[in-house]
Amino acid sequence: MNKTRIVICDDHTLFVEGMKAMLRNESSLEIVGEARGGRQAVDLVKDLKPDVLLMDVSMPDMNGFDATRHVHQFDPALKVLILTMHDDEELVARCLEAGAAGYIIKDAPLTQLLYAIETIRKGERYLSPIVLKKVVDGYVKSTGRPQSSYDRLSPREREVLKLLAEGFSVKEVATRLNLSVKTVDAHKSNLMKKIDVHDRTELVKYAIQKKLIAV
Repeated sequence: MNKTRIVICDDHTLFVEGMKAMLRNESSLEIVGEARGGRQAVDLVKDLKPDVLLMDVSMPDMNGFDATRHVHQFDPALKVLILTMHDDEELVARCLEAGAAGYIIKDAPLTQLLYAIETIRKGERYLSPIVLKKVVDGYVKSTGRPQSSYDRLSPREREVLKLLAEGFSVKEVATRLNLSVKTVDAHKSNLMKKIDVHDRTELVKYAIQKKLIAV
């Protein structure tokens, strides 16, 4: 299995060193470079062609969403995970609009970070729970009419949908429902096709429309 090649971009040296110390023992990951600003991150991505760019929003020369937009001009397949202390809904939206695949808060546990990296590598989006709640709260104010496709879901698919919308990972859903991860993945794939959503954010919006989760 090929390792996920990662570049870390943050202007705080101690934070970068801490990230490297945490991730270097993960056999599936490889830190291939580090940058102290957005412009340097863009140059490193051109040279190193990593799979994932972990990047802060606030940096001295180029902010995270501008850097994300720049790297995607020459490498649309690169997965950018914003890693920051800011959970402002507007900032989250700007990063996602720029092409970021995920957004996670810096005080998240290592297990959450690893899950976020795994999720975006699969082509899905990831929002940490606190950010997800912000997005949900904002969406509730402008939510539209519910969709009738919910009727096509099986009882088990509805259970999986609700738990995923509440922020649980596939592995956590499997544990709660006493199913294998493979089975939950299959349910997830099937239900997303049935309700025509393509990532976790859309899934959460759908769950809100159906009043499946409380916010």
